[in-house]
Amino acid sequence: MTDERRAWQVVLESIERDLLDGRLRPGDHLPGERALSADLGVGRSSVREAIRVLEVLGLVRTATGSGPTSGAIIVALPGGGMSALMRLQVAATGFAVADIVQTRLVLETAVAADLAGSRPDLTASASLLDVMESRDLPPGDFLALDAQFHLSLAEASGNQVIAATMAGLRSSIENYAIAGASTLPSWSGTSARLMREHRAILTAIESGDPASARGAVHDHIAGYYAETNLPSRRPDETPRLVADAAPSGA
Repeated sequence: MTDERRAWQVVLESIERDLLDGRLRPGDHLPGERALSADLGVGRSSVREAIRVLEVLGLVRTATGSGPTSGAIIVALPGGGMSALMRLQVAATGFAVADIVQTRLVLETAVAADLAGSRPDLTASASLLDVMESRDLPPGDFLALDAQFHLSLAEASGNQVIAATMAGLRSSIENYAIAGASTLPSWSGTSARLMREHRAILTAIESGDPASARGAVHDHIAGYYAETNLPSRRPDETPRLVADAAPSGA
């Protein structure tokens, strides 16, 4: 690794710390090249390289000239860049449905168990369920809110990496859920069951029962996957075993 590469990484790490610690927020300007160079003891070319990386990640927007819109302005927090990269990966190559389901099982069961142990504020999650239960929504709208409900739990965890990962996977989750809805014998029956399962997840979390919360999320995600009979892989993929992709006996 060259000194120049280490230098621009120093700039990235410094800006990332300021973002995570709240010293920089969306809408703030980054210090100028000269100031960052002097403060961090690196060359201005290293500062420019770091800012280019941040711009590609979607964390900053740059504009030339003078005035309040010039320079490098923060437009997202670090999770936003991670989510954007994952969305680009999905758009470019796609992910096997079974891989998405397995990732959800790993992440979301852990989130539910952790939430049950911390008693968080789940007002946002409950409000989403209120909307889903109070309206006769078409499958696409229902499943979009379903994905948002699961994202809201990840956000409630306070873990930025998990929340960013779930946000990046959201379009993939919606897509496979909507594709699977067309295979169901009764959408009304399935949607009613999904709503009951959502409430059971919240109840388990709010009651402080990590094991029940973990199990409720697992059965909810895996049950829908098993019910829809979606293909487990892309057509060009070789078969792979996916552990826990469906509930036992499914």
